[in-house]
Amino acid sequence: MQEGLTHVDEGGKARMVDVSAKPRMRRTAWAAGRIDLSPSTIELVRANALSKGDVLAAARIAGVMAAKRTSELIPLCHNIEIEHVKVHLALDGRGVAIEARAVCTDKTGIEMEALTAVSVAALTVYDMCKAVDKDMRIGEIRLVEKTKEEVS
Repeated sequence: MQEGLTHVDEGGKARMVDVSAKPRMRRTAWAAGRIDLSPSTIELVRANALSKGDVLAAARIAGVMAAKRTSELIPLCHNIEIEHVKVHLALDGRGVAIEARAVCTDKTGIEMEALTAVSVAALTVYDMCKAVDKDMRIGEIRLVEKTKEEVS
């Protein structure tokens, strides 16, 4: 077993981390990523001219919904009480920049929820644009920041 891997037991088998003794804390996470689009696809998204509808609105909602379902998607991920998720998408010269911020007060973090929100938002953009752009690229998905503070 490699030192420091919390999801692996002494025998090297995957396990859910026991957080029962941990205190509840206010936890936040900020994740980011992007999907690169062709210039013509960027213009179609900007003009809301794709047949599937408003790409950015659909992706925003999909990201929030995905964050709420993270424990069902990621094996061994704790089901936590999410208090807030905000997904922001912005068109730029390369495509769509995506950010998600999530908040909970719980015994374990919320970074997986923020990362899932970004990932599914990007996949939603991909799905809505795939008929007109065969060269899209999803990437740069990362945790930008996470915090925790005691609650009174």
